[in-house]
Amino acid sequence: MSVLVGNQSRVVVQGFTGSEGSFHASQMLEYGTCVVGGVTPGKGGRSHLGLPVFNTVHQAVVTHDANVSIIFVPPQFAADAIMEAADAGVQLIVAITEGIPVADMVRVKHFLSQHQSRLIGPNCPGVISPGKCKVGIMPGFIHQPGNIGVVSRSGTLTYEAVDQLTKLGLGQSTCIGIGGDPIIGTTTLDAVKLLMDDPETEGIVMIGEIGGDMESEAAIWLNDHMSKPVIGFIAGQTAPIGRKMGHAGAIVGGASDTAEAKMNVLRQCGIHVVQSPAHIGLTMLNALKSWG
Repeated sequence: MSVLVGNQSRVVVQGFTGSEGSFHASQMLEYGTCVVGGVTPGKGGRSHLGLPVFNTVHQAVVTHDANVSIIFVPPQFAADAIMEAADAGVQLIVAITEGIPVADMVRVKHFLSQHQSRLIGPNCPGVISPGKCKVGIMPGFIHQPGNIGVVSRSGTLTYEAVDQLTKLGLGQSTCIGIGGDPIIGTTTLDAVKLLMDDPETEGIVMIGEIGGDMESEAAIWLNDHMSKPVIGFIAGQTAPIGRKMGHAGAIVGGASDTAEAKMNVLRQCGIHVVQSPAHIGLTMLNALKSWG
């Protein structure tokens, strides 16, 4: 089984005819994702990659029943693109765009609170349910269908964890890259809950980083609701306090934002914490053998 995306997903690509949209749309099509078309305002009525181009998301929803949108729109226009998709009734919106102004994302969060759409990202690699649907920029070939869920703030570390799992014969149910910006749509806890409730996900890898309290929030919830093993890793163990490290959300504002503090909370809540990302796969394999 999978969460968020699967065989039922019908994807529309916003920013379809741009270089990034074109490249990754072709990769998603090659993977087998049901991409029904794309949106580029002013180019409606044309064909691109053998698929229709629409002026608006609403047209794609009405014409092809699109229920997932992926956004490859420049930062200054991305917030409007997210809100357009939500207004059109798209169930899942995946925003790949990096560098959306924080003030714009504040408006987006308020707008989404009045709609039923779920946002993944921004500044994320997307979501993949291996063998079923890829909505994002992740390399599909390293994934394998299976029963391990992955939740991560880091795209690169997601790929590292997935590669280890696959090489150990541990396929993945769904991998969710939630994004590294200060304001995102779906939190670590949101994603963990989805995978914890999925009956066919047998273990969860949770990859976090310095900055904010999302990982601690998820760990505290897991302390009371954990029904399958969870492996945790926190990036940024050597990061200096007060300095942004890579992601806009990865800035330590106090003692509780550090990697060490988060790792302590995770341990106290029963999560298998690894010091190095190199140990994620083997730790999961051993945890599955000893669980229950």
